[in-house]
Amino acid sequence: MTARRLRIAHSRLLSIILFLGCLFAPLLHTDTVLAEPVMITDADGQFQFAEQYFRAGEFFRAVGEYERFIYFFPDDPRKEAATHKIGLSYFKGKKFEQAISAFKAFLAQFPLSELATETRFRICDSLVRMGSLLKAVKCLTGIAEAALDTDIADRAYYLRGWIYLELDDWEDAAESFELISKKNRERYRLEDLSREMSWKGDIKTKSPAVAGILAIIPGAGHLYCGRYRDATVAFILNSAMMYAAYEAFDHGQNCLGGLITIFELGFYTGNIYSAVGSAHKHNRAVNKGFLEYLKQNSRITLGLRQDAHKRQAPCFSCQLMF
Repeated sequence: MTARRLRIAHSRLLSIILFLGCLFAPLLHTDTVLAEPVMITDADGQFQFAEQYFRAGEFFRAVGEYERFIYFFPDDPRKEAATHKIGLSYFKGKKFEQAISAFKAFLAQFPLSELATETRFRICDSLVRMGSLLKAVKCLTGIAEAALDTDIADRAYYLRGWIYLELDDWEDAAESFELISKKNRERYRLEDLSREMSWKGDIKTKSPAVAGILAIIPGAGHLYCGRYRDATVAFILNSAMMYAAYEAFDHGQNCLGGLITIFELGFYTGNIYSAVGSAHKHNRAVNKGFLEYLKQNSRITLGLRQDAHKRQAPCFSCQLMF
């Protein structure tokens, strides 16, 4: 009886083992499809997916898809374009620091690319948009000095000249424009630009020193700078404080008179500093206005476009790049 029970138990155990073996056997094979990565698309589909995001203006999603394309298809000939589009996506998304890093990475990988020149100018443009004008000047100087193509060097000198104008450095701007080759001087309308720049001497600026001296009479410095409301406030406030101090001393309230005098000295000194600052503000405003006038009358964009054979070629239109 005992032997029969053992045979039955053994038979049941064997059946359970066979059932479990059939259930989990596919998972024990190392070459099973579950152990392999699943590719949901091909190179064409992935690249077009990234391009679709880029065209739709969803630039940061485009970055991720371009990076995915490069990761899965590192030998695809479109890797160069995808790497460049990563930098361009950051640029168009106004993430200029990331754009500069991506563009530099592109140049490190593809130094001889047809997109290399455009990429270097994009780096300079990114610096301008970040407000790093001195770094942009250095960037454009490097492009001009390394350029084997006169058109590229002239483009760099031209843009550098405008940055000098933004920095209110008119002498260096003029020198930068003068470095442009003779064949491109008419194209950049340098004769007209030079003539209009010479009119800067006719701009009516205010002397900060004169404003400070006139401010000895409260409000006179502001009046010289054309800030009539500030002049009125300065005159009334300082006059009132001076009169209050005089009245206090006249009535024997020396402590009160001394306290008012201390406050008045602060207001009086502030009046002088404010007048000097008003002169500087006036000068910056008129210089900025004149610069805007130059831009409106020198509307030239220097960019690169692709010709019919997808080669980079200089192009000129009617808008200043930066």
